[in-house]
Parts: sequence; C-alpha cells; structure tokens
Amino acid sequence: MTKETNWLTTPATRRRFVLGTSSVLACAALPWPSLVSANEKPVGIPELRGRNFNLDIDYKMVNFTGKNRIATTVNGSLPAPVLRWKQGDKVTLKVTNHLSHDSSIHWHGMILPSNMDGVPGLSFAGIKPGGTYEYQFDVQQSGTYWYHSHSGFQEQTGLYGAIIIDPAEADPVEYDREYVVILSDWTDEDPADVYAKLKKQSHYYNRQERTAADTWNEIKDKGVTQTWRDRKMWNQMRMSDRDISDVTGATYTFLMNGQTPEQGWTGLFNKGEKVRLRFINAAAMTLFDVRIPNVKMTVVAADGQNIEPVTIDDFRIGVAETYDVIVEPEADKAHTIIAQAIDRTGFAYGVLTPDVNMTAELPELDPSPVLTMADMGMDHGAMMDMSSDMDHQMDHSMHMAMATQMGSGKAGYGSDMPVAHKETEFGPHVDMRAEKPMYKLDDPGIGLRDHAEKYGRKVLTYSDIHNLYPTIDSREPDREIQLHLTGNMARYMWSIDGIKYADAEPLVLKYGERVRFTLINDTMMNHPMHLHGMWSELETGEGTRIPRKHTVIVQPGSKISYLVSADARGRWAYHCHLIFHMMSMFREVKVI
Repeated sequence: MTKETNWLTTPATRRRFVLGTSSVLACAALPWPSLVSANEKPVGIPELRGRNFNLDIDYKMVNFTGKNRIATTVNGSLPAPVLRWKQGDKVTLKVTNHLSHDSSIHWHGMILPSNMDGVPGLSFAGIKPGGTYEYQFDVQQSGTYWYHSHSGFQEQTGLYGAIIIDPAEADPVEYDREYVVILSDWTDEDPADVYAKLKKQSHYYNRQERTAADTWNEIKDKGVTQTWRDRKMWNQMRMSDRDISDVTGATYTFLMNGQTPEQGWTGLFNKGEKVRLRFINAAAMTLFDVRIPNVKMTVVAADGQNIEPVTIDDFRIGVAETYDVIVEPEADKAHTIIAQAIDRTGFAYGVLTPDVNMTAELPELDPSPVLTMADMGMDHGAMMDMSSDMDHQMDHSMHMAMATQMGSGKAGYGSDMPVAHKETEFGPHVDMRAEKPMYKLDDPGIGLRDHAEKYGRKVLTYSDIHNLYPTIDSREPDREIQLHLTGNMARYMWSIDGIKYADAEPLVLKYGERVRFTLINDTMMNHPMHLHGMWSELETGEGTRIPRKHTVIVQPGSKISYLVSADARGRWAYHCHLIFHMMSMFREVKVI
C-alpha cells in the first residue's frame, strides 16, 4: 500500500509532476533533483501460494495525491495479492464480495470452463453484496497472467492483481531473481464522472492540443501552403492530430506496483544475477512504453507464452498485455525502470539496484506523439470527405457476405481479402473509415518509430514475436470474419461494425472450427482487443511458430489478423480492453 511522502503535500504538486508541454518541461517540473534516491526499504506486493484461496473484495482508504480516496481492493491490498499457482494443479478460489454492489473476478488469459470466466451476464450472474462465489478449475498453462473485476469500473478503482504460474516441467527461461511489475493508472475522480465528462467533451483531459507556436513551427518547416492543407484536412474530419489518449495525466497518477512516481518502486539484485521482470499492464486506459536506460531487455514471453528470445531497448505494452523480460544490470549502479504513458503526460517509475542507497538518473520523456494521415489508414489522395461519404460507397452487401463467410490467405500470413465497409458503418455514429488499412506488424507504433534512427534503440514489434514451440494447430482457417473497430470520437461513441453491444448479435463459432479474425481499426485510437477463453494466434508472417496471445493491439488506421481454434464451448466475451470503450466495443462469442 502506498504512503504519502513528506513533500507530496498538494494536488498541484502532483499535477506539476505528471504534466508538461514537452519532455524537457515535464522533467524540469519534477519535485526531485535529476538523481533519484532509492533509499527506502522496497515495498512488495503480498503473494499467496497453493491450491486453495480466500479472496475478499472490499473498500479501503488510499492516498496517492495528498487526498484520501476509496479504492476497491482484494484482501486489503492494491494491487491485489499475487496468486502463485502450479501448472497441472486444480485451484479453488472462494471470492467474497463485501461491497455494496455486485462484483466479479475475471482470470485474464486463463483457459478454463466458461462458467469460471467471471463475466457477469455471460459466464455467471456476478457476486451479490455479501455473497461468495467459488471458482474452481484446472491450471492448464504456465506463465504471467493477471486478474481483475469485470463489474462496472471496479478495475479502475484498484481491483487487479498478478497471476504467476510455475511450469510443470523445467522452465526454459533461466534467471536468478524475479519481480512482478504491475503498471496501472489511478484517478481521484469517480470513474463514472470521468466517463460522463468524456461523453460531454471527448477531449476534456487533453492538455496537449495544437497552439499558435506549433502552427508557426510547421509553417517554418513545411511552408504556408502545406500547413494550410494539413490543417484543412484535420478540420474537415473534425479531429485532432494530438488526440492520443482519452484520459491523461491531467487526472491520472501512474503507478508501478502501487507506488507513485514520487515514491518509486524498488527492486534489489545481486552482482551477476539475471533478473526476470514480469510486466503486466493493469491500467484502465493507458498504453505504456517501457525501457531501462542503458540496459538491454531480452523478451522471453508474451501474454504468458514463451517466445524465441529477442533483445530490445523499448517495448510498448497495451492495456491487459503481459511481457516477461530478462535483464542483467550492472552491479555497481542503480537502473531506472520508466514506463511512459503513450501520450507522454506522465509515467510510472521504479529502480533496480544492488543497494537501496544508490541513485538512478531519471531520463527525459520522449517527445509527445503526433498523428499523421498514415495513422488514419489513408493518404492525402484517399482522405474521405465525411460529409459526403455516401458518394464513395462500394457494393457493401457483396463485401459483407465475403467478410463473414470466406477464408483467405495461408495460416500465419494474414488475410488477402479486400477491406469491406459494411452498411452499418455509415451514419453519425461513425466519423471515419480507414480506406487503405495496412498490416503494421513491423511498426512499433506512434511515438516509437524513429527510436532506432534517432536514439539507436531497438523497439519491440509484433513481427519480432515467434512462439518458442511449433504451432499446435497448423490447419488452414475454415472461414474468415472481418470486423471493423468503429466510433465517433467527438461524441465518444464506440462500436464494432458501427453497432454497439446492446444492439449486436453474438458471433457464433462451430466447435472445432478454425477461424481467422481480421480486425480493421477505423478509428484514430489504439484498441487492445481481448478474446476470452481461447487463444488469439497472431499472424506475423510465418506459420511454423505462430505466437499465442490473449490481447492484441490494433493500431489506428491499420488491420491485424489472428487465428482462433474454437475449442471451448460456451459464451465468451470479446472486447476492447480500454475500460471506457468496453461497454460498447464488445461482442459475445458463442461456441456451439
């Protein structure tokens, strides 16, 4: 549990800490000098081991910003206790709800029976106030996973924790010490109020909009004519190229293992040790870009599954993703772990050190990203005039039939089916459509693309991820389902194929079939998409070692494909994991 430091006295102090108009200003605003002390005893997350667990969901007072607020916790801990299981065991978890409203726990990434999945309305009825629900299932996998509430906005208020599953056989990853590193975002506001503000004004928390100085710099760089053309196009679309995150450091405090950046989480190591860091993004709305300056990270697992090791300097972790990395830090110094919010309005912070009295230099934040037309899935010539979009329609009925019935492309290599915008995507509830979406598997994403050239830093991409073991199900897909991630950002309306969840029919899969899902992101936001109960086997360009993931980022204006073996009967949730998108950008997947 966090505690207030002696200089964190006002909310204004915290705001100055996380906000800044540039990386220089952001770091200049820090309430510490350029060297950060790690002189406090490391604060750990409680860990529970075994096969039988009693988990109590309740309220607890916390203070991250100088103000007392009510959090939702498990066994009084934020983050919730780490649950340590063994592959092959049967675990029993008795979860008691002490809240005044319904609750639940979803075991994210776990392969289990549908009635154990923890999604109210699909898997079960939820846990009533004062009630207890007994989850019981066989642990079929190993690796790094997590658990969280699937009720209301409880995940935003603190109900999340790590799951570590030790393999039944020898671990292929060698290491001497390990740490769980849970990244999250906290707001003092009631999450319902945050959502209400977004519905009224979608850019309410965006403090990085374009200024007169930015326009003048563009004129100097590109000239008046090109600057005018660019501004005209963005204005016609009624969109902002600075709209990177819906919710920002204007209200969020970014946490690492429940510690604020002012406190800084600390992990100790000894000389010569290999340290395994199990990163989990348990944030409600924030994608993080992670690095340890001057320390190479070797990624050995993605979403709990072992991969062929790949050495990198930076990686982006979407909401709900997990990555395991091995580091070998130098023994005579402390090392900063920095997880920047994708929009650079703040960061989570920690230190790896052989001595709590050592200091670690805090680097400047990377520059704030700016969207381009390529991020919109279009170029200047292909940019659609949204006020006259009906003049640009193709034969949607024909393409819709193709997008739901036909399979295409060899397994592992993605779809070669044409993009098909459905009739339901046209109207005031959809404000853009990507006309030229591309696979961007080798693209690290906005804000990271120039790191190799500019800084000499290798950034992880999805094309780098290859499963450590051969592909289990090597069948070609029986059919393909093409889905469009859609929305009207100005009205803060989200949907799939232009249809919100409340009005949507389930996606029905036949038990045993092999299906390709191709997702087209018709919005300018990153969407981490999560399919419950079954693996999403990401098609990265080869079929022999297709990586298994439970959550996949779909970049703005892009497309992505993965294969699903429908090997789990029941009703399953399928949704964007950004909590304020989830209720509408959601589908039921029914395996019969």
